[in-house]
Amino acid sequence: MVALAPYACHPEHSRGRRHAEAPPQRRNAYQRDRDRIVHCNAFRLLEYKTQVFINHEGDLFRTRLTHSIEVAQIARSLARNLGLHEDLIEAISLAHDLGHTPFGHAGQDALNACMRELAPDAGGFEHNLQSLRIVDELEERYAAFNGLNLCFETREGILKHCSRMHAHQLGEVGERFLHGWQPSLEAQIANLADEVAYNNHDIDDGLRSKLITIDQLREIAIFERHYQQVMQRHPKLTERKRLIAEIVRSMINAFVIDLSHTTQANLQSHAPQSVDELRQLPPMAAFSTEMRADADELKKFLLHNLYRHPQVLRMTVKAQRIVRELFQAFLDEPRLLTAEHRREDELEQARAIADYIAGMTDRYAIREHDQLFKM
Repeated sequence: MVALAPYACHPEHSRGRRHAEAPPQRRNAYQRDRDRIVHCNAFRLLEYKTQVFINHEGDLFRTRLTHSIEVAQIARSLARNLGLHEDLIEAISLAHDLGHTPFGHAGQDALNACMRELAPDAGGFEHNLQSLRIVDELEERYAAFNGLNLCFETREGILKHCSRMHAHQLGEVGERFLHGWQPSLEAQIANLADEVAYNNHDIDDGLRSKLITIDQLREIAIFERHYQQVMQRHPKLTERKRLIAEIVRSMINAFVIDLSHTTQANLQSHAPQSVDELRQLPPMAAFSTEMRADADELKKFLLHNLYRHPQVLRMTVKAQRIVRELFQAFLDEPRLLTAEHRREDELEQARAIADYIAGMTDRYAIREHDQLFKM
């Protein structure tokens, strides 16, 4: 690891864990966090959770697991360029989607609607908060405590956004949302690495699925630029698979370089000398104005042409129906649940149902629904 910048997080200066533990031997505290995340149940289940396409629709489409690994790779490269702590940024990246429901954002939206409509006092559902809930409470791997007992800095990075209502309930990790403070630069970079990964890799999956075309994408400024650059470097390239891979790789590289340069310029302008000083500044991690416009144009294209494609929407409707009907069935008849998910209090019961459904993989949710509703 390269020398850490003064504004980087240092494990020896961590704000600590929720439960006291002896320090790890032969690894730092953020390495321990990363290792705990990789070995936890929720991380393994990401292999069978949707990114854009339902898990059983094809073996080559990305899942939440492959997406998380790709985010970690991009974020770690950026951390090395900026003098940040690589183990911390990797831990944040690997854990950022632990709380995602089956069926991606469609499942989250359905579960949130169920919680707000059928259990309005339970506070809704948000996958970001659920990721923190998993590492703080739901994982059951240690005799001395619930959850993974991660460092404050890792938990802070997992919690990318939060309402004031929830922030009041989260203690120290929620304070920045009440005071307008920034998270660590590791957390800021991991958040933008997530955007780089899903924008570019959703293009790859969208083209692989043939729901979008290269000709459509060439109407987008950044894609057309990199298409032309690739064709100039490889004028005889006719194989579609290699062409797409070259364009996507070139675009990711451009986003990463721009993010690194712009962030470095912001740091030089403000010159923070510690993590605490950096927290009081505006966000330091950012794309340039031009690259931000390119990223937004790309996101808009994907929203209208891929995420809202009729084939994707048909699966979205089915996924939301499965989640809603499972939630309603478990709420109406708790005896359908295993004993560990039954609660006496109504609000706690609704939250336990949300935990149960959120922890399902795509195929498990489909199987549970089939068992309950297909005769």
